[in-house]
Amino acid sequence: MSDLPGPSSATIDAIVDHVGRSTLPFQRAHREEQHATAFWFNELVETTSEGEVIRQYLVTASEPARVELAEFTLRPELCAPVMSAQKLMMLDFAEGWTHLGDLGVAVMPSTGLHAHGARKGWHWTTDEITDGIAATEQDIAGLGESPVPAYLLGHVTDGDSPREQAVVIGQITRAGDGVVRWIGDLPQGCVGAPVFIGAPLGDNSFKLVCVGVTLPSGDHHTVAPFDRIRAALTAVPSNSTSAPDEAGAAPRAAEPKRRWWRRRS
Repeated sequence: MSDLPGPSSATIDAIVDHVGRSTLPFQRAHREEQHATAFWFNELVETTSEGEVIRQYLVTASEPARVELAEFTLRPELCAPVMSAQKLMMLDFAEGWTHLGDLGVAVMPSTGLHAHGARKGWHWTTDEITDGIAATEQDIAGLGESPVPAYLLGHVTDGDSPREQAVVIGQITRAGDGVVRWIGDLPQGCVGAPVFIGAPLGDNSFKLVCVGVTLPSGDHHTVAPFDRIRAALTAVPSNSTSAPDEAGAAPRAAEPKRRWWRRRS
């Protein structure tokens, strides 16, 4: 990373340090197809005197979530104790997802994933994209037709090599009709991945913002923006998306995490 310009290097460092454990690679089981990336998201439902109430999901693009038999690759840093098996097979995979209208985005409540780990004697040790990082309507409105440096955090498929995590550098634009697009390479396996920007705050500092989810759509890939994802999630029944206690279904004292960073001079 040392040969990257200062702003790019600082933003990539913030992504890796803050949400590096938020992504999961998956694909159609037993076949080298429908490779995609999903990520963990904590939706803030309310803040009480006792802490925050959240609903936790996996989020990805709708198209790869429609397969019936899929497998996640379990990265060692996402489980404790570390699992000997590297794959998590999921039957009836398509039925586990809720598709958010015409956004091209699907969400899966995390309850079943936590329950599976508990039955097997391990637990998830993930990062999550939180409400404080997910883009607001104001964040999206601040984008325009001039390209903005952007960073995709996904799992690249490259022949027989493992689905390693990579930060892919590109740009995003927002057209007059409100459509947000990723400009640049979208490697195989990165559909469904989160896209970030380092929104400047002045005084050489910036705010890390997750703009949205990459979708498969031609040469310029559409990014489903998080302001629309937030709005669509309000229509998802709460009793189908609540997470177990350790994932935040009940009020909890949230560990403070940085939402802004200073660029190195």
